Amino acid sequence: MNKKLLRIFLILLLLFVTVIATLLVQGHFRYEREIESKPLSEAISEYTSQDGYVKFEDIDEDFVNAVISVEDKRFFSRQGYDFVALFRALYHNFKARDVIEGGSTITEQIAKNLYLGGSVNGLEEKMAEIFIMMALEREYSKEELFALYANMNYYGDGYWGIKDASEGYYGLEPNDLSVAKAAMLAGIPNAPAVYQLSDGYDLAKQRQEWVLSTMYNNSYIDEKQLEQAKTEDVRPIDR
Repeated sequence: MNKKLLRIFLILLLLFVTVIATLLVQGHFRYEREIESKPLSEAISEYTSQDGYVKFEDIDEDFVNAVISVEDKRFFSRQGYDFVALFRALYHNFKARDVIEGGSTITEQIAKNLYLGGSVNGLEEKMAEIFIMMALEREYSKEELFALYANMNYYGDGYWGIKDASEGYYGLEPNDLSVAKAAMLAGIPNAPAVYQLSDGYDLAKQRQEWVLSTMYNNSYIDEKQLEQAKTEDVRPIDR
């Protein structure tokens, strides 16, 4: 590499490092403003203090496995930002020509819902989200975070939280779901307006089968359970 090219490379590298450093500083300032405005414990207690909040041990294991498989399969083993999940989601979405899998981890989605209005706009907010995510994982166990996620999600048709959804759609407690019903509910929060069972059942069933396939691929269910779950009647009860 001649001196001119080396000089250009070093300038570009310096610019890149400067941009990243600036974003980190701005993101951390945003994170500090959010936490100062509403401490983490206060933001979380707005959910955990609600009637009907379901603790992790009272959530069906099949539902946990379904959510983990389709949303964040390294959730319980990973700490921090998951670049693997981001690129895996991009690949799956490109292959399916549809948005079937999100790139954010479960903890990132919690961070967005707690402080950023449920969405991230721009790189500064993305950096702030990552700092909030790191704080959440320092202060709370993965089981506590999963329960928070399951309870804060919207499942369509006016149902907020896993208890409301499992009782409203199926007349069941969150710890009494079949594999098929667990997979159905796990798929809805990806796009509640599309997958809510009152008017989106057919699309929700397609989504459920995708969730079941990921459960099978991640060894949470065997082939027999997969086939049984695909054929089980998972239409909602009459209300």
